[in-house]
Amino acid sequence: MSAQSSFRRLRMFVVQGSHVRKQYFCKERYMISLSLIRITVGLLVVVGMVVMSPTGDAASPLTGSMKKIDGTEKDLSGYNGKVVLVVNVASQCGYTSQYAGLQKLYDTFKDKGFVILGFPANDFGAQEPGSDSEIASFCSKNYGVTFDMFSKITVKGSGKSPLYKTLTEASSPSGEVGWNFEKFLIDRNGEVIGRFKSGVSPQDPVLITAIEAAL
Repeated sequence: MSAQSSFRRLRMFVVQGSHVRKQYFCKERYMISLSLIRITVGLLVVVGMVVMSPTGDAASPLTGSMKKIDGTEKDLSGYNGKVVLVVNVASQCGYTSQYAGLQKLYDTFKDKGFVILGFPANDFGAQEPGSDSEIASFCSKNYGVTFDMFSKITVKGSGKSPLYKTLTEASSPSGEVGWNFEKFLIDRNGEVIGRFKSGVSPQDPVLITAIEAAL
């Protein structure tokens, strides 16, 4: 074999080796890039889950103790695990007749773990001027109310009760209660899942559907 032929073979070997190395390095770079993409996607998914999940620090409306209309104290945590409808009520309002619908709603779903909490408030047009005993008598005599009624509270402004502070901040949309008989729906996990303006009656299909879905 001539020196020239040997040189050609050596050069071909070097070129082929270089080509193989390039293929190897390209493959390695591809695998590394693919791994980085997978790691990045995984991190984005985890971050997304953290952002979308409710934080453990979020306040639950069903905390603390409040006075019922008969003067006894009630620990709101006792309602955990139930579907709860919270309503600010008044005896001299255009919506007062909703008491009848609320009682019917309660009777319909109470055996499935549904409760209604009525909170008298004199914040709108001074339409709840009576004492707790007067309010209790009015509700019983006129509407046969048997769902839980609480002592009169404030539901708007700087003096509103902690319950309503949490409700109005945790609901969507958030913001102050607009009038008597506004309704907040809380699921079995203690999260506010619905807010319904005063004009939404207790028999409105939108409210009933939301309750049924939560039960």
